Amino acid sequence: MNCALKKVSVIVPVYNVVDYLPQCIDSIVRQTYAHLEVILVDDGSTDGSGALCDECAARDPRIRVIHKVNGGLSDARNAALDVMTGDLVIMVDGDDWLQTDAIERLLFLMDNTGADVAVGGWKIVQNDAVPNFERKTPLGPVHEYDARQALRNIFYQSGMNHSACGRLFKAHLFQRLRFPVGMLYEDLAVAYDLYRQCSKVTFGDSQFYNYRQRPQSITNTFSAKRVDVLDILESLERRLFQEFSQYLPAVRSRLLSAYFNIMLLCPSTSEYQPVVDRCWQGIKRLRWRCLVDPHVRLKNKLGILASLAGKNAFLLLFRGKTMKKY
Repeated sequence: MNCALKKVSVIVPVYNVVDYLPQCIDSIVRQTYAHLEVILVDDGSTDGSGALCDECAARDPRIRVIHKVNGGLSDARNAALDVMTGDLVIMVDGDDWLQTDAIERLLFLMDNTGADVAVGGWKIVQNDAVPNFERKTPLGPVHEYDARQALRNIFYQSGMNHSACGRLFKAHLFQRLRFPVGMLYEDLAVAYDLYRQCSKVTFGDSQFYNYRQRPQSITNTFSAKRVDVLDILESLERRLFQEFSQYLPAVRSRLLSAYFNIMLLCPSTSEYQPVVDRCWQGIKRLRWRCLVDPHVRLKNKLGILASLAGKNAFLLLFRGKTMKKY
């Protein structure tokens, strides 16, 4: 298929982001690659975001809007995946934005390497950041991975992360795959089944995607739903024990990170004591395996060594400190 004929579906879940949505949509309709289908999914917004979606669709025939009752990020993405018609798909959260040459550059990477997924870098921007639509994105180093290498990088947290945002996928990868509704860490939940389908993944270090860090965002707050990450990774560990044990060390490394993270984010109240105990038992179960694994990142190994002092000493030393990005 000729590159110029490929349609790219851009999926944007929208929920109460009226202050940021114009910048997000503007960054998409300004793309230097214009053969787009933009699907805005109004997930039951109550702040006027839905009306803004309709206004944008009235101005640009490439935009279509789905209005639905609130079902969460996964449900919104799935609604778009069910109706998209593109050959390729990219996902953008409604409070983030793309560099205006992002899709062109990602498509270039994909076509020049024969990859099923083209991954770009992220740039974390502050809540009040304003897009610079004139800035062009320099092409940095490019890395090519097969499915095994890509999955190892994701679960060992080495370079690539598990996010579905800001990367270009061949649409067929989602033919039988949908995000789990009602769970956090939905991208992590599908990562294994998504990337194991790939013959090649290309990763460019250029920062094509701008991730807005909001004080009220999920990554900056704690709720019981964040424990979903343990359910996802423990379930994958059990599954891989039966299916593809070659990935077990990498998944266990990621699970150890999750145990550290959730344990240290949990408030020190009796309500969350069972979660803390669950994490501590998981740390003790995995720490020796991960300590001798040469691919486990240094941050995990330092956490393992600190854990040898015991649970109470570990919590006293680290709880409430800079562990949110663990």
